[in-house]
Amino acid sequence: MAAVLASAAGLGLVIARRLTAAPSSRRFDLTIRGVERDGDRQAIELDRTDQTESSGVFALLFPGGGWLQLSGEVFDRGPGRVARMVTGTAPGVTPSAGDRGSWSGIYFITPADAGLTAHDVGISTPSGMAPAWRVDGSGEHSTTWAVHVHGLGSPRAGTLRGVQVATEQGYTSLVVTYRNDGEGPKSGSGRSTLGATEADDADAAIQYAIDHGARQIVLFGWSMGAQVALQLAARPQYRQLITALVLESPVLDWVATIKANCARAGLPAAAGLLALPWLSSPLLARSVDLHGSIPFRELDWIARAQELAVPTLILHGEDDDSAPSAVSRKLAVLRPDLVRLELFDADHTMTWNSDQDRWRSTVAAWLTAEVTTD
Repeated sequence: MAAVLASAAGLGLVIARRLTAAPSSRRFDLTIRGVERDGDRQAIELDRTDQTESSGVFALLFPGGGWLQLSGEVFDRGPGRVARMVTGTAPGVTPSAGDRGSWSGIYFITPADAGLTAHDVGISTPSGMAPAWRVDGSGEHSTTWAVHVHGLGSPRAGTLRGVQVATEQGYTSLVVTYRNDGEGPKSGSGRSTLGATEADDADAAIQYAIDHGARQIVLFGWSMGAQVALQLAARPQYRQLITALVLESPVLDWVATIKANCARAGLPAAAGLLALPWLSSPLLARSVDLHGSIPFRELDWIARAQELAVPTLILHGEDDDSAPSAVSRKLAVLRPDLVRLELFDADHTMTWNSDQDRWRSTVAAWLTAEVTTD
């Protein structure tokens, strides 16, 4: 029995450490098998996988920062192979057979790739100076600021899919970083606290927006960034300032998310429960190299559903096996007065990729209806 308990405790510690680990290097594990050219058009041939045959638009990222944007059409190339049309390339990139890349839903790597003019700014946060992009708004909506918060293990570039829509609304956008995300300042051991302390860095971004003329704020949160957005919207000092939330694939309940990710990794979902003591106990959290425990109750937005106070649009993929869409369904049932849920045939944070026209039109129409001109 003692051996079983020790084994279970050890597994819990491993899960806790992996969950909170600093961002790791991207894996370039997809090989271009061939390049097809027809005049100015080209397609790349890839191994058939769940990702490469997914419907929607995606990107193939290369070591050194190069990228290809790929069309939504999937062409059969016999057993084990598919081809995707190339719709955009980074300057200087010419794909060749044998090149290795990484499949990604991050369609734009820089604001310029998304057709946006951005300024590099620094935000003074409790953990240090955090770089951010500011995209200035225009017209009567320019004093409405959209603050875009990326998710765990993802760069801020992932939010540019939403920045486009905010810019078209005339909003000023602030695309932020936070502690230990690989771009923002390093704090402590470099580990994530699953949004608990990262929210303080995003809070500093709101103060930056206020200091630079923001009169109302819309928060765009992606995955764990949605968790951060919900915390900020619940802070009393922002009740009149934060007027709407747009949440993509939100992590609303970390216990459900940890269990789902264990199942995704081939472990029993219940194994995720073994990690909770290592993260929630102040004493055990030290073994995970955290300076404090993670307050899971404060990060549970099903339990805190009645504290939601602003209109909230949730966009969630029904195939999401990382942050289950069932949890978003539950919040929508609990708060039908404030929550609108739009479901897509997509995986985690891929709803824009699966149907960008619907995503963009849905967000734009909802913002027009919910966010008034100040």
